[in-house]
Amino acid sequence: MSSHSAVTTIDQFLKPLALDNVVALKLSREFYSTFKDLCIESLNQFLPTPISMSILRPVGRQNTGRVHGFHSTRYLILTFDFSGGSNLRVGFVELLSEGQDRRLNRLLEQSWPILHHLKHENSEHLFGWVGEHIAHVVRKGCETWGLSSDEELPMGVTFSFPMKQTSLSEATLMAMGKGFAITSDLDLGGHLIKGYEQHRTAGLPPLKIAAITNDAVATLVSFVYQFPAAPNQKAAMGLIVGTGCNATIPLQFSKLDKNKFPDLISVQQDWNLLDAGIAVNTEWSINGSASPLRMLGLISRWDDDLDKACEAPGFQPLEYMTAGRYLGELARLIFVDFLTTVQGVPPEDLPQGLHQRFGLSTTFLSHFYPDSDKGDILEQLQKEFELSTDSTFTWTSDHADTLYHIAKAIQTRAAGIVAAATIGLLRCADELPDPSEPVRVGVANGENIEELVVGYTGGCIQHFQDYLKDTQAFLDFITQEEFAAQGKRIRVKLEPCHDGGITGAGILVPAALASTQA
Repeated sequence: MSSHSAVTTIDQFLKPLALDNVVALKLSREFYSTFKDLCIESLNQFLPTPISMSILRPVGRQNTGRVHGFHSTRYLILTFDFSGGSNLRVGFVELLSEGQDRRLNRLLEQSWPILHHLKHENSEHLFGWVGEHIAHVVRKGCETWGLSSDEELPMGVTFSFPMKQTSLSEATLMAMGKGFAITSDLDLGGHLIKGYEQHRTAGLPPLKIAAITNDAVATLVSFVYQFPAAPNQKAAMGLIVGTGCNATIPLQFSKLDKNKFPDLISVQQDWNLLDAGIAVNTEWSINGSASPLRMLGLISRWDDDLDKACEAPGFQPLEYMTAGRYLGELARLIFVDFLTTVQGVPPEDLPQGLHQRFGLSTTFLSHFYPDSDKGDILEQLQKEFELSTDSTFTWTSDHADTLYHIAKAIQTRAAGIVAAATIGLLRCADELPDPSEPVRVGVANGENIEELVVGYTGGCIQHFQDYLKDTQAFLDFITQEEFAAQGKRIRVKLEPCHDGGITGAGILVPAALASTQA
């Protein structure tokens, strides 16, 4: 079979994954409508945090070296990070005043992989392991800076799981997912302190949980603090597309059902709580967001197969279609289906790795394209999936081209979905107007904003094929179609905000300690 005919056939085969500019525009409008409903109705999505935007917007805007009444100092930060694998990171963050080249320093930071067996341990074992590594870094801090063992050390925590919070320093975990066996309704702060105390030796200070947040919220916090916005720009939203997919955005209280509000919300002194707005963790990948995808026919039979095999079928459909944990597995299902049903390859002739769940990794596909720095794609395929010596099947250039087209189709659809959800979310926050209303950008605050900036992080959007470039292209098309005819130059721009998990938690600690609670 020629390469041309292979491409034609695979393009036809992949039509269920097709998502073009017009569909992305329609999807953005459907997401907007859905997100408005979820703000009111959902109990596990659009979760208000105890963080009012009053404690973030002014952070770092002064040249005093102070953050809301606190001199620059060092705070212990803990983060569970899921970019390219499961890791625990512990370190200190030092906030700096404006006028310096950097806004913060990360000090004595160390990282450890969360091995597979730890995910299946009970909470005591897992948090005992975490506490041991916290104690290790605290000990280094004591040796380096002579920290007092009599004074509580404030700690900020970033945790990459859905949680419910009654205050900024307290969090109850919801179902964890991502392969972890720990159940919901777990007191995160209490378990962290207990794990640390098990390994706290003479000379180490007690810890005080000052702030807990999840990775998406921390990304927003870090982005608002560090992004040097021009007068016509606004740091509007935090976006994660790594192993998982999530977003955080400030919303006015009127958008949310009052029964969702945390008991205590941190507010800058002299601010009115209702005027401040609140940082909301959307958890937009959870199943409440599925209806627009189904309405527009974007969920294929392969997506349904992947969903059914997951630990919690039906739980996170948007994540299965956009995030790094799943895109390689989706490609494997499609590739095997094409090879066996279209090309007639007997399943037993295929390498065993292609029959194993997650046998085709997203990381491998990230660099699987013509002229890749990883080498020729046929050679990559042959190396990744070696054939047995007695196999009658042989990898060809057509097979490599087929897999590339699958990866690209998956990535294009994912970029369109993320772009559409981003536009829908910005509209939900009144940062972009309803399509049926006159064009006013930044309407919630009456601002003259021409460019809304979204801070993104995550290995998947950075490295998987053309994910980042295509997401920006979809954003540009949607905003052009919606607003150009009305004479407005409005852009939604993606800007990097890497390591937001650890820096965001560091920024929250002094802001939380200096804030009041309402």
